[in-house]
Amino acid sequence: MSERLQQQIAFLVEIDRLKGVLRRTRLLDGSRYENSAEHSWYLAMAALVLAEYAREPIDLLRVVKMALIHDIVEIDAGDTFVFDEQARQTQHEREARAAERIFGLLPPEQAHEFRALWEEFVERRTSEAQFAAALDSLVSVIANAHTDGGSWREHGIPMERVLRFDQRIEQGAPALWELAEQLIVQTFSGER
Repeated sequence: MSERLQQQIAFLVEIDRLKGVLRRTRLLDGSRYENSAEHSWYLAMAALVLAEYAREPIDLLRVVKMALIHDIVEIDAGDTFVFDEQARQTQHEREARAAERIFGLLPPEQAHEFRALWEEFVERRTSEAQFAAALDSLVSVIANAHTDGGSWREHGIPMERVLRFDQRIEQGAPALWELAEQLIVQTFSGER
């Protein structure tokens, strides 16, 4: 086996660990918490289904790649709950270290590409990253709306805080922000 293939297989073996990283969001049936690998797959599917709602024309393959790559760093850094202000203070540092190690398992050009995609998602500097980030928020809104408030209620997060955070959806997909806003308000008012 070539060194390149050995590196690629080592990376694939390592990212299997993402299946064991639990998030604070439940599956839509409420039966259990989702893991980060499931979230990444669901986000990639949302990109394929909802691409027409991007604010600007996008490279869909690039968005799907970001969706699949964006949470790999959670293998080392863990999932940071978006409403945990203390954990968010160290999130970037923890995730950057994880990105260096995990993407560094790959051959250099793939390591560079994956790291660049992850950084693009984090920095939201392109229309693709903005759309991917919008969907990342939207799928959490959908999950919480279908589990009667899910992690919002479980952690005592008020509606105003959820609206303020998830308004970032508007930057990448204004029509999807309208939907998300409705779902949030309906969930908190019990109108579903």
